[in-house]
Amino acid sequence: MTERRTAGSKTSLTVIPCPIQTSLQQRAKNMTNHYRFGDYQRKLGAGHDEVSFNDLKPELETDADGNPIPERRVRVKLTSVETYQLIRPYVSVRFMEQVRAVVPLGIYLLLFQILILRELEADYWIITGGLFAVIAGLMFFMEGLKLGLMPFGTVIGNTLPRNSPLPLVLFITLLLGIGVTFAEPAIGALKAAGKNVSVEQAPYLYALLNEWSDALVLVVGFSVGLAAVLGTLRFLYGWSLKPMIYAALVPVLTLTVYSAFDPQLQNIIGLAWDCGAVTTGPVTVPLVLSLGIGIAAAAGKGDSGLSGFGIVTLASLFPITGVLLLALYVSFTESPTEIIAVAQQTVAAAQAMEPAWYARSPWEELILGVRAILPLVLFLFLVLRLVLKEKLKNRGEIFYGITLTIIGMCIFNLGLTYGLSKLGGDVGTLVPAAFTEVPGVEVSPIYIYVIGLTLALLFAWALGFGATLAEPALNALGETTEKLTNGVFKKKTLLIAVSLGVAFGIAAGLAKLIFHLPLVWMIVPSYLLAVVLTAFSSEEFVNVAWDSAGVTTGPITVPLVLAMGLGIGSAMNAVEGFGILCMASIGPIISVMITGLWARYKSGVQSEAAIAVSAEQEAQAIL
Repeated sequence: MTERRTAGSKTSLTVIPCPIQTSLQQRAKNMTNHYRFGDYQRKLGAGHDEVSFNDLKPELETDADGNPIPERRVRVKLTSVETYQLIRPYVSVRFMEQVRAVVPLGIYLLLFQILILRELEADYWIITGGLFAVIAGLMFFMEGLKLGLMPFGTVIGNTLPRNSPLPLVLFITLLLGIGVTFAEPAIGALKAAGKNVSVEQAPYLYALLNEWSDALVLVVGFSVGLAAVLGTLRFLYGWSLKPMIYAALVPVLTLTVYSAFDPQLQNIIGLAWDCGAVTTGPVTVPLVLSLGIGIAAAAGKGDSGLSGFGIVTLASLFPITGVLLLALYVSFTESPTEIIAVAQQTVAAAQAMEPAWYARSPWEELILGVRAILPLVLFLFLVLRLVLKEKLKNRGEIFYGITLTIIGMCIFNLGLTYGLSKLGGDVGTLVPAAFTEVPGVEVSPIYIYVIGLTLALLFAWALGFGATLAEPALNALGETTEKLTNGVFKKKTLLIAVSLGVAFGIAAGLAKLIFHLPLVWMIVPSYLLAVVLTAFSSEEFVNVAWDSAGVTTGPITVPLVLAMGLGIGSAMNAVEGFGILCMASIGPIISVMITGLWARYKSGVQSEAAIAVSAEQEAQAIL
């Protein structure tokens, strides 16, 4: 505060201290003088107690000769409340990650059944329990993958290239690709789809999914391994992804067109193309990428911004060729009549005798869960011990992670049977009731044809958009893309582009089942358009676009969409219900590259405008 005083011709200013300001300054001075940060924390009550280390450590004891007696460790005992308080923050975060991915989809499907289809399944409690098993299984599986399997991949990826010749490294990469395919959660959904195929309508499709199911997974795994080998060589030698895409598409499209003109093989096309979407899941991508990037880093070429891209793309394309070649081999060795006769004998024998305990649920799902993980773990352990001659560090933590992975896989398989597959199949069976008559649904068709058909297609579109937007791996890809393109392609832009591509792809796949459209004439033009866009796009956008197709097919989306497609195909009397997944894969490839070209065009226009403004300013400065 100031006070003005006037005495004659002189004016003086007197500063009067403000009481509030003085109080604050004095309080700050007192705090500065008397409070340390540690005292401040204790005053606030930070929620911890001080315990002397001497109280925890027993006194050193000696024997008669004066030598110290080794201390015997006392096992820490926790009460149930203490155990709960210890693991609650740890579990809740991981549990909620899976809840955010599963529950919105379940609620969306439930509301669509009640509000639009006006139906509610009587066994919805079983489906609810199955979805909870999916959440719990994925929680255990993903945590175990992080603690148990990923350390194997990291150690092998960092050590193997330095201690072994390149041919041996590539051979182990090939075997790893086979092993991780068997461990993919979505592979179980693919094998389970064979139970819904009619052998009379599609004998070769039935044979591949039943009699040849193990060979089918083996071929898919070999294809993934081959893709991992070529992707690793690409990291090593800096090859462009564009020529590899062109080379991979030539046999894929050729075999697809050939199979389309064979009445028996044309039903295989949807399965073959859907197999490419199943392979790029939470097990394959991290393990194979860690090995490939480790090899590139060992060669001094791991600092490229494109390191890690390409393997997912090749792992999506190579299995298609493998499955189509396997179908050709089966067609040359077995006739449709033989397949039908064997299938009828197998069904008759199964009806005549009760299946063994290991072939019944839930034992079948549990055994499949153990069989999926244990061979991969043994292979990784043998590589570590026999090839690298390395000891396993943090053995207890890694074994704990492997145990979690096996438990999670078993629980997930149960949830797949009673939750995702059942929910997808039930919804898929009811969706056509919106616009056509479906046996078993009393009120079908619920709406007139045009309205019901529009609602069904909008349902598929919204399902694809929402499921993709909630995919955790897509957020990581968006951040990588924004860094890779120096901000030209924003993370939000990528999320929207990929989600729109998947949404339109799933809607197109549903239209294929409703109108009985030949899948070949939807696939071939789409991939030819993708090839043209690839030729005009930069290397960065090509890598992101083609890899984005693999990111969108997670362990939840694949079983749900597969079961839904088979249910819709059954309700529409279609021969097979495959094809939705492959359309959901090509959609984001096209949408991301179109968005990338538009972003590059806008960036160019802005650069030209900035140059013009700068030139004009320089001209004015000269004048």
